[in-house]
Amino acid sequence: MDNAALGVLTEKLVQFGLTRQEANIYMCLLRNKDLSGYEVSKLTGISRSNVYSALAALVDEGAAYLMEGETNKYTAVPIEDFCQNKIRRLMGLKQELVAQLPQLTDHAEGYITISGSQHILDKIYNMLEHVEYRVYLSISIEYLELFRAHLERLVSEGKKVVLLINGTPEKEIEGSIVYQTDTMNRNGQLRLIVDSSYVLTGELTGDVTDSCLYCGQKNFVNVFKESLRNEIKLIELSKGE
Repeated sequence: MDNAALGVLTEKLVQFGLTRQEANIYMCLLRNKDLSGYEVSKLTGISRSNVYSALAALVDEGAAYLMEGETNKYTAVPIEDFCQNKIRRLMGLKQELVAQLPQLTDHAEGYITISGSQHILDKIYNMLEHVEYRVYLSISIEYLELFRAHLERLVSEGKKVVLLINGTPEKEIEGSIVYQTDTMNRNGQLRLIVDSSYVLTGELTGDVTDSCLYCGQKNFVNVFKESLRNEIKLIELSKGE
């Protein structure tokens, strides 16, 4: 595996709470089964003092097991188990925090700028989680698959799902209303309306420079909703419906 690929994996492990040095040692354990601190140091080039402190941290983090013996050795917790255990603990902490911390009032009466493709994707996921009645989503077809499970769940719950996409998905989202157009979703254009109450609009291209506006101001939402309704009418007229 080249250095670039290792770097990508390291950054992903960092998202699960490991330091970069711990991530490198964890991957070393995954590749080599049971190792002593000395062996890890030799394989990674990391000093023995740093290796032993990192191994102790990996045990505490649930990423490695200590095998006691004449020479203590360490073995990696399988990556799927490590990730799932971390997610399970975080979900438990989430429930405790939601129950114990005060809920903030919705800031959507103002205009909030959300920058960066990952933050925009997170906002879409969060908005879809809280749909009560209906959702209108205009998005490039390349991103549709990311939200398939959420959209199928909404349909199964009897909620209205309207999609405007620039192409034909490989598999339909049964129960949704789909409008296909070649003129929309250009330049990564994104539009999302939830329950006629909240709007997210802007661009989604996968770049850190992507930017969207999120708002729950009633007049803005009504204007935006009317604009989207007119576009749907134009699509229907262009197809002779």
